[in-house]
Amino acid sequence: MISLLNKLSSKKAAKYAVYVSSIVLFFAFILLPPILGIAVKGTTIQQVFDRPELMGRALTAIGNSFVIAIVVSMLDIVAGIPMAWLISRGKSRWLSILDTLADIPFIVPTAALGYSLLLFWNEPLGISSLFGGPLVSTGWILVMLLHFTFSFPVVVRVLVGALLDYKMEYERASRTLGAVPFVAFRTVTSPIIKPSLIAAFVLSFARSLSETGETFIVAGAFENGPVFLQNIRNDFSGGLVSQATYEGATVFASLILIVASCTIFALIWVLGPRLKLPFKGIWPNAERRLSYSKATISRNTVTLIVFFLIVLVPALFVALPAFQAVLTPVFPEALSSTGIWSNYWQSLLVSYFLGAVVMVLGFVMGLPMAILIARRKLGKTPSAAIDILVNIPLIVPSIALGASLSFFWKQSFPFMPETMLLIFAHLAITYPYIVKSMSAAFERVSVDMEEAARTLGAKPFSVFMTIVLPLTKYSILSGAIMVFTRSVSETGATVAVLSANSPFRTAPVVLVDWVRQVVPASQLEIGLGAGLLVLLSFVILFALRLVTRRKGRY
Repeated sequence: MISLLNKLSSKKAAKYAVYVSSIVLFFAFILLPPILGIAVKGTTIQQVFDRPELMGRALTAIGNSFVIAIVVSMLDIVAGIPMAWLISRGKSRWLSILDTLADIPFIVPTAALGYSLLLFWNEPLGISSLFGGPLVSTGWILVMLLHFTFSFPVVVRVLVGALLDYKMEYERASRTLGAVPFVAFRTVTSPIIKPSLIAAFVLSFARSLSETGETFIVAGAFENGPVFLQNIRNDFSGGLVSQATYEGATVFASLILIVASCTIFALIWVLGPRLKLPFKGIWPNAERRLSYSKATISRNTVTLIVFFLIVLVPALFVALPAFQAVLTPVFPEALSSTGIWSNYWQSLLVSYFLGAVVMVLGFVMGLPMAILIARRKLGKTPSAAIDILVNIPLIVPSIALGASLSFFWKQSFPFMPETMLLIFAHLAITYPYIVKSMSAAFERVSVDMEEAARTLGAKPFSVFMTIVLPLTKYSILSGAIMVFTRSVSETGATVAVLSANSPFRTAPVVLVDWVRQVVPASQLEIGLGAGLLVLLSFVILFALRLVTRRKGRY
């Protein structure tokens, strides 16, 4: 088998066939479904141009989206670097648990996550009970806290993979030459992992721009782009605006978000390689102090406080009633699948099966695309264009994404089995995570190493397996984990392609129905349902780390 793959990889026709297939599959299954629904309604955009007050409101909301996305992404990088460093460079045996906990907010279903943060920061049941009133009122601050919560795991996962792939010999060499740890990171490590830093920023930025359901829960009177679209949709449902106005506003806001975001990503592509790390200037006294054990302990302490207090506890607050539910009749009912629990366990199996399938397909489809982007196989400009287009499924507001996926898959292919619809819909929203993670990792690997192996007679497949894969395997695994967790937590895309009584309802869809009281459920039942999803997901991810650990560490 290996000899056959080596032989095929040496033939230009086979290589180009793989690259062309990856591009065709990308446009057919990843890019077209999210934007087709927007494109076919393009003529309704005139409704916005005819109403200046609506256009002004939309532009203000979109501006708010970009401000929050930029600020949150920068905070993610600042907070994510020390967290990723602690996980990848720490010595404690408990760091595998911390590494797994970092993924948990990514698993909580979107609407449940927004509801959980609202309870924690704003309702009397949460931390507000200590202050006699809401600690954080609904509005832009709570929106930023929410976006930080769900994008922080993305940044940490990308950076942990990069740091684990990166060989520590370079750091050790700089230390033997007298560089203190902080200087070694600034002058050696950060330039090497720069592609992953850029990829982490882009993924965090794109996710912040598009999220609708959970943002709407905590926004109050504040509007960003997705909340504006949700409000317009609610106005349409209430008969306050026409269908043409609703569709026109959706097209207008989505197009502005896509065009402006692609422009920003193009600037990042052009300016990113020119960003010099380390920055000019040295501060020997300050850097020496920051490298002392006391400063390191303080940094790790602050990092853990931020993670547990601002990210993990608020994200899991909705699941806390699970502990109380274990001591009540709710727990036996859940185990016996009675009442509202009749479909819960099946929905868990569907979620994990779907996550596993999408993870494997995402890797198979994304690997040649990541190589094509990182090695610029199509040339500099076309590869840059492909890299930018890969982000579009993350940019489209989830409310518009759901409608577009429904139009493309459900209405255009009514004969297709729902399992296939689910797989294709989840592929569209998870594909960018693994491609961006892998392409950033491949970019870090010097082409000279591959060329040296080829001059010694190694075939392209052997070069990849013996040189590229060992140097990027943890980034690839990080991308796969992000795909799995994102698929397990996805709600909007699932609802968009499933029928009302589908037997393939996933756990997040079931939980969101409970939260919104579509299916009447108590706080104990909601908490136990969310708690079981988080617990089982934690066990799966932790087991994966144990299987793939290196010298006792993942």
